[in-house]
Amino acid sequence: MTIDREDLTAFLVETKETLSQIETDLVIFEQNPEDLELINRLYRSFHTLKGNCAFLSLAKLEAIAHGGENLLNTLRAPTARESSSIREIINILLRVVDIIKQITIALESTGAEGEEDYSELIAAIDNLQDFDSSPSATIADPQAETPPAQSNQEGTKTSGLTDNFMRVDVQRLDELMNLVGELVLCRNQIVQFSDLLNDSSFLETAQRLDLITTDLQEGLRKTRMQPISTVWSKFPRVVRDLSLGVGKQVSLELEGEDTELDKTLIETISDPLTHLIRNCIDHGIETPDLRQAIGKPPEGKLFLRAFHESGYVKIQVADDGAGIDLAALKARAIELNLIAADRAAALSEQETLNLIFHPGLSTAKQVTNLSGRGVGMDVVKTNINKIEGNINISSQPNKGTVFTIEIPLSLAIARTLLVTSGGDRYAIPQMNLLELIRLEGEQAVKSVEMIHGSPVYRLRGQLIPLIYLNEQLQLDQNPNRAKFKDCSDDRRDGTLNIVVLQARDYPFGLVVDAINDIREIVVKPLGKQLKQISCFAGATIMGDGRVALILDIQGLAEKAHVISDDKEIDLNTESNIAGKTNDEECQMLLLQGLDNRRMGIALSRVARLENFSPQAIERIGQKKVLQYRDRLLDLIDLSAILNPESVNSISDSTNQGLLQVVVVNLDRERNVGIIVENIIDIVDQRITVKSDTDRAGIEYAAVIQGKVTEIIDIEALIAAA
Repeated sequence: MTIDREDLTAFLVETKETLSQIETDLVIFEQNPEDLELINRLYRSFHTLKGNCAFLSLAKLEAIAHGGENLLNTLRAPTARESSSIREIINILLRVVDIIKQITIALESTGAEGEEDYSELIAAIDNLQDFDSSPSATIADPQAETPPAQSNQEGTKTSGLTDNFMRVDVQRLDELMNLVGELVLCRNQIVQFSDLLNDSSFLETAQRLDLITTDLQEGLRKTRMQPISTVWSKFPRVVRDLSLGVGKQVSLELEGEDTELDKTLIETISDPLTHLIRNCIDHGIETPDLRQAIGKPPEGKLFLRAFHESGYVKIQVADDGAGIDLAALKARAIELNLIAADRAAALSEQETLNLIFHPGLSTAKQVTNLSGRGVGMDVVKTNINKIEGNINISSQPNKGTVFTIEIPLSLAIARTLLVTSGGDRYAIPQMNLLELIRLEGEQAVKSVEMIHGSPVYRLRGQLIPLIYLNEQLQLDQNPNRAKFKDCSDDRRDGTLNIVVLQARDYPFGLVVDAINDIREIVVKPLGKQLKQISCFAGATIMGDGRVALILDIQGLAEKAHVISDDKEIDLNTESNIAGKTNDEECQMLLLQGLDNRRMGIALSRVARLENFSPQAIERIGQKKVLQYRDRLLDLIDLSAILNPESVNSISDSTNQGLLQVVVVNLDRERNVGIIVENIIDIVDQRITVKSDTDRAGIEYAAVIQGKVTEIIDIEALIAAA
């Protein structure tokens, strides 16, 4: 068996420390044979050494360590400690230590235990356990050429490789990291000050300091890094025990065990990963008979993957089970009064999946020792959020579920984008940053559109909501606005700075006064008075000594209602659903047909607005479909159904450009895409029904925004199609 070099190095370093402790304890024990705690400590040391040898399949070392362990076990009996053979036992044990040292030296140089035969030594150890034997017979070890209580000098040689390693208290590393953080702050101040001076010597020194500080910071960061295998090593046993407990067959596949992460983060993710594994085994992977009934192998698979991406670590926990039943998940949330039925119907697929993180929500039919209390996934999300991480879910029916965790390499120092708004500077974590946009002149004015009273920006055909930082943080009256030259409001001279960000996979634009630069900062926690403010994740000290707040992008998006806070899903609010009642207030998505006819769809039925290339449309018989989110989305061409006399439909037009598709909810499991000519607006107002209609696919006509609008009947439209 070939031993991994890193595993062998770790074994040699630990074995060297263990043998050193054993030697010291044996000498002390010879003078204090009644010290039971010392015997127990020696026994534990040999037992640990034996276990490590077995893990690496080192048969000779394991046999020798096992003999030493057995010999120590006999010393627990009072009669053994009164025996005159105590000294002979100590001699043999010290001889065992010397031989183990010899074998470790061979392991380091050749990777093998060597060709020497130690069977006679092991036999002598076995004989020595019988205290009826004469002492002189028990110490007859033909390989021991050195006199007894005298150590073999060759065996005590230190190995060069293990001399390169030492154990360091993590608290000391934490102190060093804090000092490096302060050094980074000083570095930033000096570099900023050097930019203001016309002194080449000082500038050169500042640049040299910058380089050294960066190298020191990186070196210390690597010192704190540990392979994720230190956490993963326990999961094969966890998977085995859990799968047996629920009567399932599950194999575990590990990938990326050598991916390194800060030690503090390694410890923090242990519990979340355990919860996810339990969830996959209990809820995701089917029983062997059920898997065979649907054409799957009886043994389910569980995958753990880790890899670096864009300066962050991504960890995936995946199974090949049944996937998450979205309809059952919504039904359970409604049953537990966690969400209203109409609100559940309007949830997107991703929002529905995120329901499993809701406190108290469990799809288990009964409480077991594995699940059913509705706390596990909530704990997962909470713990990951504590380390500035994110967790996302994707799931496919009968194919499985993937949980993806994204966490920073370290929490102490982070790369951020510095921006200015309202006279103050703010730091945006780079992990949330997608791109930067600067618009000037007439383009800055015309590019911002209003939908339902909210500003949006059309980015490559996709509408993204805009958040004005000054408005969200109420910075317009900030007295600092006029104090600094770089803090002027760019909107005054016709420019618009948009920072495109992402929170929970939802992009949005953050409008700021000025965009500064990318810079490494030292993250400082907020005081207890400010921790409850959702918009801020921490603070840092800039090069000029001023404090800059670090924005919590997800909290900011929730505050601006760009994404829904999980807590908002708790509210059993009734959505306004369009109907035929006179003077009813409703929300409508207004559309335009080929002949400029105005139409409307109840907003509660709309899942998403998408743009597609006409070339993406495929046909199955007479039906048009799109490959959409790992599924086939049925398409209905609105013009072809409502204007059958028209020569060309929207989807058949060759010069149309991107097609606008309204994805609507049919039921809990299906969606359909409606191809429309143009999306006009979203309105929220009371409407007056003017008349019924006998047109297929139209429910009724109403006056909206002073114009006659035909309200689409989704079910009738599908029937007509």
